[in-house]
Amino acid sequence: MHTVTPPEGTALDEKRREQRAAKDGATVGAPAGSATAAAGTPLARVAVAGATGFTGQELLRLLSRHPAVVLTAAMSSGQAGGSARRLPALSRLWDGAIVPLSPETLARDADVVFLALPDAAAAELAPALVDAGVRVIDLSGAFRLRDDDVRGRWYPETHRLPDGVAYGLTERERGAVARAQLVANPGCYPTAALLALAPLADAGLLLSGADIIVDAKSGVSGAGKTPSERTHFSEVHGSMSAYGVFSHRHGAEIEQGLGRLVTFTPHLVPLDRGIFSTIYVRVAPGTTEESLADVYEGAYADAAFVRLVGASLPEIKHVAHTNFCDIGWRVDASGRAILVSVIDNLLKGASGQAVQNLNVMLGIDERTALL
Repeated sequence: MHTVTPPEGTALDEKRREQRAAKDGATVGAPAGSATAAAGTPLARVAVAGATGFTGQELLRLLSRHPAVVLTAAMSSGQAGGSARRLPALSRLWDGAIVPLSPETLARDADVVFLALPDAAAAELAPALVDAGVRVIDLSGAFRLRDDDVRGRWYPETHRLPDGVAYGLTERERGAVARAQLVANPGCYPTAALLALAPLADAGLLLSGADIIVDAKSGVSGAGKTPSERTHFSEVHGSMSAYGVFSHRHGAEIEQGLGRLVTFTPHLVPLDRGIFSTIYVRVAPGTTEESLADVYEGAYADAAFVRLVGASLPEIKHVAHTNFCDIGWRVDASGRAILVSVIDNLLKGASGQAVQNLNVMLGIDERTALL
């Protein structure tokens, strides 16, 4: 009988962690990250621009406990003096003050800068930082799309891609991320969709010409912190709505990752956080759930943050406030396959994956500050 990856904490999972740690040269049995800040190793200087938004505050929460970095600056998304403030939610975790955005300070005082800014601001600031020799992890969409024409449609503010850009889907791009000067952190919807779909595409299991349908639901924090009529409590509570039908830019990002057309429909649900993606694909008749399990386990054998649950199917509450992506699947005899992929949109879909990419860039255990 075929088995799938067990939940974190089981004996088999601990054995897999030990095997990964031995392969990576980390110390087994020590707290996550303890093997990464060896005595005498200088801490990396990191800064966050756009620290008052949902993803920015999550970055501060993670970086404040990161043993291999020192947080040198946390800035708002604006340069006005009135944008300086403190964040009570982070009291006793990080007691610094948010200061106005200063590109000059970022270039001078940081080795790595996280940009949690609007697309237009990131498109302007990231190339300048890269030119100044600073490594950048950008959480906007400004640099995710490689094709000039496609990018021009969805992100017209991005006039050029700096040298050394990597797409930061960590589990699939570790080598490129490790070398990158600029990491384009993936969108939340594409993260959930591509982690489920890409291994099957690589293995040739997805039938050519068959529709791929990504039906995805997101909590309200996915819309960002700026309020709107659509995200008003009275509009969201007790309801669910589709939006961006045939017009959501994350559709182009998913298609880029798969190299084929995808029908993508996002929905807003009355949750504060979480992504739940139900994905409909066709595989060859007679393909079994065990066949899919073999592919997934081969793809994610060394993936600390991908948990495979098979036919039991995952739920948002299993991944909320974590950097995990849980993937489940069902297949029938005719070749219909349904994949379910869930993440926390603010962590694995944004800030958690950004810190995971930072760890890869620094050459340390990618679990550091995330477990």
